[in-house]
Amino acid sequence: MTPRVFTIWAALAVTLTLGLLTFPVAALILRVPLADLAQRVGSPLVTRALWLSLVTSTVATLLVGVLGLPVAYLLATRSFPGKRGLETLIDLPMVLPPTVAGVGLLLAFGRSGLVGRFLAPLGITIPFTTVAVILAQAFVAGPFFINAARAGLESVEAKYVHAAATLRAPPAYTLLHVQLPLSLPALLAGAAMTWARALGEFGATITFAGNLPGVTQTMPLAVYIALQTDLEAAITLSVILLVVSFALLFTLRAIPARPRA
Repeated sequence: MTPRVFTIWAALAVTLTLGLLTFPVAALILRVPLADLAQRVGSPLVTRALWLSLVTSTVATLLVGVLGLPVAYLLATRSFPGKRGLETLIDLPMVLPPTVAGVGLLLAFGRSGLVGRFLAPLGITIPFTTVAVILAQAFVAGPFFINAARAGLESVEAKYVHAAATLRAPPAYTLLHVQLPLSLPALLAGAAMTWARALGEFGATITFAGNLPGVTQTMPLAVYIALQTDLEAAITLSVILLVVSFALLFTLRAIPARPRA
């Protein structure tokens, strides 16, 4: 390939890629004037779906953080039999079709499911509840935090950990006062990506939690339903999700890769 041909191919590829990424975004933004957007944000459909999405995605992120941090620490600092299998299991939700994830959650936590059969006698029902939304979001978004936290913990230079060990600091102290502060940017980035993924979750949610307004109807589900009845409401919800996602990703770019010494 000659330099001229390569230059033409590269310019064409960049142009087509930018067009593919820009045109759908521009089409959404240009379709809804700011005045109409502000007015429609106050509609019951939008406010219910927006509030539920913000609450469930936040709770799901906190759940993933509490449960996922020890897993990330284990993967970052230990070698053990079956580690590769555990890594594969953690990454599986990222490549698993969301509807398949929803079916799996339903078979696990349904009334006659693997776990649900033991919860039913206690009067605990998970499917088609807000709890089901949180579990679906945590399932599909968990790998983003675990992988980011693991990478952050692995990036901490060994000399700091060794210095803490020399001072006879217990592992818990070293984690809380040395490793976590040094890997904080990665943890924040992982939490933000987890929150964004949870906010946009659709397939597993509609399969496992259903689409009940005010209970399980998150913003992606509301967009899907609104497309069939109210196109303008669907566009409004889409623009809100777009703005939130863009603002979050733009903020992530401003987080330094490592805290300053």
